[in-house]
Amino acid sequence: MLNTAAELQALRCAAELEPPLAAVEDRLVALGAALARNDASGIESEAGELHRALAAAIDHFSRAARNGGVPPSLRQRLAVASGQVAAQREALARATASLDRAIDVLLPGLSGGVYAASGAAERSGRGGGLLA
Repeated sequence: MLNTAAELQALRCAAELEPPLAAVEDRLVALGAALARNDASGIESEAGELHRALAAAIDHFSRAARNGGVPPSLRQRLAVASGQVAAQREALARATASLDRAIDVLLPGLSGGVYAASGAAERSGRGGGLLA
């Protein structure tokens, strides 16, 4: 049985933070599955959903941090999710670089003109890569 106000607050905090954190974890799994399937539309859709879930989780965690703190177990899960986001970002960057190199080999002399304003990005003139 919970006896102190601090214990009750920690329980309420955990209950409020669990759904947004679980949503981030679910979106990470879904994005990973879309990446594994090479499903471009699924990747785009899941990346958007992950972005929204992360924004909501950050909002909830920020409020919790201002109002007494985040339970260590949830803080750890958020750190793991952050690591998974970084790993997926790195995998996507590697895949993009590989695609850029393949395009450079298959279509020499077109670097800088492969992707236009109607595409997702512009290519740099130095052997591929995306400009941010």
